[in-house]
Amino acid sequence: MNPETEFRPGLDEMASHFHAILKLLGEDPEREGLTKTPMRVAKAMQILTRGYTQDAHKVLTDALFKEEYNQMVIVKNIDFYSMCEHHILPFYGQVHVAYIPNGYITGLSKIARVVDIFSHRLQVQERLTQQIKDCIQETLKPLGVMVVVEAKHMCMQMRGVEKHNSVTTTSDFSGAFNQAKTREEFMNLIRQK
Repeated sequence: MNPETEFRPGLDEMASHFHAILKLLGEDPEREGLTKTPMRVAKAMQILTRGYTQDAHKVLTDALFKEEYNQMVIVKNIDFYSMCEHHILPFYGQVHVAYIPNGYITGLSKIARVVDIFSHRLQVQERLTQQIKDCIQETLKPLGVMVVVEAKHMCMQMRGVEKHNSVTTTSDFSGAFNQAKTREEFMNLIRQK
């Protein structure tokens, strides 16, 4: 399914709800600039939440390779965009992932796809961090996984406290990353340019 051209059931119903929301906001949904907006928003929301229809575990297992490499594999600076479930406003930033293989590796692009799948759902950053870590741990069964997410939240910048330069950092780890030395090595490596 191409999320830009094929849409899930319920698109028309969703558009009618956005039509009603425009009215409730005091707008005229029939004026020229807004006549197509409800359907545009419905399509955009389906694209932004396409992760609900994708299986992150399958993405990893489709590119699983036996390899006796047992040192840290890091994929850093993975850009992501997500929607905060509390305000339906974007949050975005970068994800850094490390794992220590235990007989199997996966294609590097698959790590970024896992990030995309979980970020294309209504989210909170803490859950996003944990879901990425859990998926890699459960699927690859490595010696350890660590995930760090750094993000800016529009709900903090556009509304509420309006703190424009704030960045939220979350992390989650398992296995070998329970050792401070291993976590420190990962953190030092992701800070290098």
